[in-house]
Amino acid sequence: MMDPMRSLLGRVLLEEITPVVMVLSTPLAEEACRKNGLNFVEMLLPFSVFNKIDVPVRTASDQPYRLQMFKLRLVYASDIRQQDYKVAENHLKQLVSDAANAALSDLQSELPQLETILSETELNFSPSWIQTFNKELRKSVSFSEHEAFDHPVACLFVVSSNDAQPINRFVDLFNTDQLPSLLNDGVMDPKILKQYLLLHENHDGTMDRATGILAEMKSTFGSIDCRLLCINSSDGGDGELKDNPWLNVKAHLSASHEIGSFLNIDDLIEIKEFMQELSSKHIIPYMEQKIRFLNQQVSATRKGFRNQIKNLWWRKGKEDAPETTSGQMYTFSSMESQIRVLGDYAFILRDYELALSNYRLLSTDYKLDKAWKRYAGVQEMMGLAYFMLDQSRKDSETCMETAFNTYLKLVPSAQRNATRCGLWWAEILKARGQYKEAAGIYFRISSEEPPLHAAVMLEQASYSYLFSRPTMLRKYGFHLILAGNRYYVSDQRPHALRTYRNALLVYGGIPWNFILDHVHYNIGRWYAFVGVFDVSVKHMLEILACSHQSATTQDLFLGNFFETVENMGKIFEVNKLQLPVVNMSSIQVIYEDHRTYASFADLNVNENLWKSLEEEMVPLASTIKSNWLESQSRLSLKKYDDSHVCVVGEAIKLDIEFRNPLQIPISVFSLSLICDICEKSKETKIDGGTSSFGFNDIEELKEAPSCRSRIGDVSNLVLSEFDLVLGGGEAKRIQLDATPKIEGVLKVLGVRWKLSELVVGYHYFEPNTKMKHKKGKRVARNSSGGILNFIVIKGLPKLEGCIHNLPGTTFAGDFRLLRMELRNQSEYSVKNMRMAISHPRFLSPGNLEDFNMDFPCYLEKQKFSKSMEAPANAQKFKNLLFYFPNDVTIEGGATFYWPLWFHASFSGKISLYLSVYYEIESCSSDMIYRTLRMHYDLEVLPSLDLSIHIAPCPSKLQEFLMRMDIMNRTSTESFSMQQLSCVGDELGISRLPANETISPLKVLHAGQALSCFFKLKDCSKSFEYETGLAFHGKDEKLDAQGNGKVLIDVSRSPFLEFHQQERYHQGKTAEGGISNIDFILISELHDSSSTGLHPSILSFHACHCSITNEIPLWWLMEGPRVMSHDFSVSFCEIDLELTICNCLNAEVSIRIITNDFMPETKLSDYLISDSNTNQGGWHNVSLANDIKEISNVQGVQSEKLSSSSSQSISPFIWCAASSTSVKMQPSSTAKVPLRICIFSPGTFDLSSYELHWNVQSSSPSDKGRPGDDAMRSSSGMSQGHPFYLTVMQSH
Repeated sequence: MMDPMRSLLGRVLLEEITPVVMVLSTPLAEEACRKNGLNFVEMLLPFSVFNKIDVPVRTASDQPYRLQMFKLRLVYASDIRQQDYKVAENHLKQLVSDAANAALSDLQSELPQLETILSETELNFSPSWIQTFNKELRKSVSFSEHEAFDHPVACLFVVSSNDAQPINRFVDLFNTDQLPSLLNDGVMDPKILKQYLLLHENHDGTMDRATGILAEMKSTFGSIDCRLLCINSSDGGDGELKDNPWLNVKAHLSASHEIGSFLNIDDLIEIKEFMQELSSKHIIPYMEQKIRFLNQQVSATRKGFRNQIKNLWWRKGKEDAPETTSGQMYTFSSMESQIRVLGDYAFILRDYELALSNYRLLSTDYKLDKAWKRYAGVQEMMGLAYFMLDQSRKDSETCMETAFNTYLKLVPSAQRNATRCGLWWAEILKARGQYKEAAGIYFRISSEEPPLHAAVMLEQASYSYLFSRPTMLRKYGFHLILAGNRYYVSDQRPHALRTYRNALLVYGGIPWNFILDHVHYNIGRWYAFVGVFDVSVKHMLEILACSHQSATTQDLFLGNFFETVENMGKIFEVNKLQLPVVNMSSIQVIYEDHRTYASFADLNVNENLWKSLEEEMVPLASTIKSNWLESQSRLSLKKYDDSHVCVVGEAIKLDIEFRNPLQIPISVFSLSLICDICEKSKETKIDGGTSSFGFNDIEELKEAPSCRSRIGDVSNLVLSEFDLVLGGGEAKRIQLDATPKIEGVLKVLGVRWKLSELVVGYHYFEPNTKMKHKKGKRVARNSSGGILNFIVIKGLPKLEGCIHNLPGTTFAGDFRLLRMELRNQSEYSVKNMRMAISHPRFLSPGNLEDFNMDFPCYLEKQKFSKSMEAPANAQKFKNLLFYFPNDVTIEGGATFYWPLWFHASFSGKISLYLSVYYEIESCSSDMIYRTLRMHYDLEVLPSLDLSIHIAPCPSKLQEFLMRMDIMNRTSTESFSMQQLSCVGDELGISRLPANETISPLKVLHAGQALSCFFKLKDCSKSFEYETGLAFHGKDEKLDAQGNGKVLIDVSRSPFLEFHQQERYHQGKTAEGGISNIDFILISELHDSSSTGLHPSILSFHACHCSITNEIPLWWLMEGPRVMSHDFSVSFCEIDLELTICNCLNAEVSIRIITNDFMPETKLSDYLISDSNTNQGGWHNVSLANDIKEISNVQGVQSEKLSSSSSQSISPFIWCAASSTSVKMQPSSTAKVPLRICIFSPGTFDLSSYELHWNVQSSSPSDKGRPGDDAMRSSSGMSQGHPFYLTVMQSH
């Protein structure tokens, strides 16, 4: 059994669930007690608790046990009733208000550290008044009709010896008018223990009258139940009582009124003896006897299997009865009420097992009777009994949850009972260390109570989260805020401020904006109300940048902040003021070193991209040779790798973004940089960095700008200053300049501004903050951590440049000539120029002669033209590095132009990067070279989609059929096709049909698609073929009308360079041959007036086009097509020849199998299953599988043979061997003779043969050929091509 003293709940149960003694007293008896500032119950209260009563108790069992702690609750009969709801509310509100007055002094002290709080226990950390509040809240539901532990166990009649006719007064006290309503209504048992007490004041006279009255009382009521108590033996003088037992009980009374002044030590001893005798000799024995009696009665009528069956049968008829929540159908004499009394008495005397057994028995009855309030009360007591027995924790929690839910859901008037049950439940969980679950119970209670009660419950929930394991700090803080809000609603601001301050320990470093704004604003507002302005401003600063709040709330916050600062009466300098917000991560430090930029937009390009582009162009530091003729200044900068270099007279610009986080406009004045500069002198040494200039004292950054100034002469440094108005949510980038006028060392420390005449904001750059140095040398690595240290040197020249006619938007395939302009504004010449291009597919440097040519006419194909070799510059497929001619220099003040070829290779948004390297000639500068970086963004729109499919010609060897599909992807533009070129000299190309235009419409309009057919001839091998079709070489003019258009030579520069790039990017370069074919389509934009785009021509490159062939063999059946024969004489024999070509660079073994009949097969039976079978092109389909007879033989009637009959009787047979094997070398040709015998005239399909092939070996070069991707199968079988032979009967 659990010792109740081990937990707070155990002590509370021993204090609150105790026997109730009803007190009935006369007015004279109360008057005698009031002389001591007490009533009769208050006078006996300190003596009603017995810590060591040591009384043996025997209830239903034969084994006695001893009670060590015991308490009596003495209650006036008029108070044995439930409190009025409003009276209870006012009492609880007054209790909280009294505690709020005491909390005001604690708000001036510092908050304890979170570690200190976590080391405390909940009982020591939580305010003590909360337990008092819980006690009074539970007390408000006392004396309920459905519970017996609040019913009086005994009645104490108190009559003064000064009363007239005391015996009659005793009888009159038990009048029903003075008894509680529950007793008169039959809920409580009126047959309770009665004790008669005669109260006598010793200073009123002798004991004779009191003794006589006592004797008469004993003769009337019995000697055991009558007792005399003498009080007021003192005359009221001071010093009678040293240890006053009522000080703790009546601490709320005024100190001027002496409590117990007429009581001496003898009176106290007598009162104590009376109370102990009342408890040990009357109350406890009476309860023992009552328990034994009721237990026997219950055992006889309710326990046992027979009685249980009888009870269930009797209650079966009550199932259809209406539900009742009050349970008024039970009187004190009913068996259910008697069982409840038995259980409660056993619980009070700590026989928890007996109590639990009766509660279980009673729970079933109430549930069957649907008496839900009584059922919930029994479940509540069962949970407490399980807890006190320290067993079956799950059952304990289940009972409490059942009681809690039943009170709330099934008993409308039992909300406060549910609250009491929840408080018990939470204490049970906390006693077992389940603080997290206890917090959930407090939260559930808070949702059912008014705001003030909910605030106390939420505060207790926060403490439960705090002391849970692991600690749940965020929930602790959140519930503190909820509690503070309820306190504020209940007009308890001191408690609200206390909880908000405690919540800051959790939310101080967590960006939960709305909670933080709410906390800081209210704390700051309340501190300003009490006159603590410094703390108020501290909290107001936290809510200035409240971008998530509404405009009205932001205006309120800002107005309160200005009002608080104005009340301070002095200029307030704020470090890292959040109005406006300085975006430190977006700061761009712009200054000039060896890298220069063509435009401001180029600054946003990542430095790593430029370094990658210039990697092969810019020489390494180790390769820069110096000699003794070079000046000392040229070598000096090698010592300052940790600092940045800028030039005298050139401004260092900080591009800073200032953002207004509010929705309301704000004005910012006097925006400027905070800088320090130190002049270089002959005695000053700077090779150690900037430390010798006194910039290592980081502590100085903690000073306000008004407390520091190291500029000296204003002419040494010019600072820009701006006034700024930011609209709601607006962000503006401001370039703040610092222009040094002398050589030396410059340090940029931060930025400052004014928000009003009294509010100055400043922001120092953090020593370790990494900013974006758009033109800086590198991030500094000096020990001081100052990343904005600059060494100021004398000036040097730079180039400016741009590209003319580069379109911002164009179509894919656009091909045009551009002009790059470079301007030298200095007095020095530049030399040794180079240029790196990031996208050689789009840009290719030309020659100066290109400016003198008429584009595109000078690209016209000559009658005898030779392919040109690609220059070395075009072989860099990732980045192109171009070297200007050695004689190219740009004099000071001159402008230089160079041609650039542009080709829009593919569609999308493209960023082009160019970097021009140049060296400075005849300049004694610290830098020997500079680079000019240019960046252009353009959008390439889709124009034409080009796809090409090539398949072998089934009737000709080394000839191919090609289909070109063109799709216009634009929505408004039209294109005219001009030329299709086949790159290389191996293939000839011709249209199908010959000598006709590609399209009668001549123009491909928006959204239209076009398919064109061509025939290709492999001119690299000499095969005999029919000359009925003329091949026009490698270029085919698509517009037969001409229209003055000439063929363009695609083998010349710049087509050659761009095609090499396209071939590289569309697939790795492979060896030439018919399996890798490239095509170039030339077209023109038909009408560009709608878009303003004017490309001269458009070129589209289709590289690595492979022949669509499923097998590695080509073959052709050759022989007569039509002949006559006299079948009346003999059958007809015909010789045929099968020519086979091996397309692989590997040895192939071939076996030819002939069949005398044509099997019924589908197309998929003789085509190899492959994904390519669904591609475009031609498929060989037999004209007919049936043999068609076209004549009679000497009177024989004509008959058409079905396919089924053709399988059984064949009109022809193959005369040669049924299987022939051939081994073919790589890329070779073989001829196989065949013979057929025909028995009747007709037209025959001689495709009834099969070619079985097997690849013997594979060379490494064969594996890498893209054209052989479809031929990688090691073996396979193919059906013969259709070959129709007509044999007629000769007469």
